[in-house]
Amino acid sequence: MGDRFRVIYDHHAEWFDRLVSREDRPGALLPGLLAVCDLDGARVVEFGAGTGRVTRLVAHRARSVHAFDGSLHMTQFSNRRRPSNVTLGVADNRCFPIRDGAADVAIEGWSFSHTTDWYPGSWQSEAGKSIDEMLRVLRPGGVAIAIESLGTGFETPHAPRPILAEYYAWLERERGFTRTWCRTDFRFESVEEASTLARFFFDDELADRIVRERLTELPECTGIWWRRT
Repeated sequence: MGDRFRVIYDHHAEWFDRLVSREDRPGALLPGLLAVCDLDGARVVEFGAGTGRVTRLVAHRARSVHAFDGSLHMTQFSNRRRPSNVTLGVADNRCFPIRDGAADVAIEGWSFSHTTDWYPGSWQSEAGKSIDEMLRVLRPGGVAIAIESLGTGFETPHAPRPILAEYYAWLERERGFTRTWCRTDFRFESVEEASTLARFFFDDELADRIVRERLTELPECTGIWWRRT
């Protein structure tokens, strides 16, 4: 699974962006973020920015956004729709080219949890380095935010896999994050599009369910973990 996601992030930004553009049709993610932090005029640093979904979501309220991703391919795709107050760059989540205390908000979306696949024997250490970087770039009183999936195809929140349940519990018990969640359901243009994109990113089981049940809308639960410095 880890290698498959690496291939997607390094080579298939357009398909990935097509998928994530179908998520959160209810528009619940931004209100969920605003419930835990003030984005108006904020200096934001973003980790694992991907094709810029969260970047663009927060940029119209923020004073500035410095958004980074480990994939040059993703960053180049994101640059096509870069708001004027956004600076993009390539960086590893564990070592950011941002000075101490530069940000009011540090945010990551669906990124740090990949350490559970890429470093199965040491994910706490590797994820911890990324969390430490978030806290380092924040000013006193700043807010660190982690956005992660709490279940695709389910109407109530639960961790998609046991290892992610461990990761989420670690965020809360060991790293002091508080969790809230919202529904960010997918809405596709057709059953064919839904099954194709689900097979591309998720798995055959979900894609087959979409075909069998003729689904064009798919529930998604999204967790928002936050911690104030």
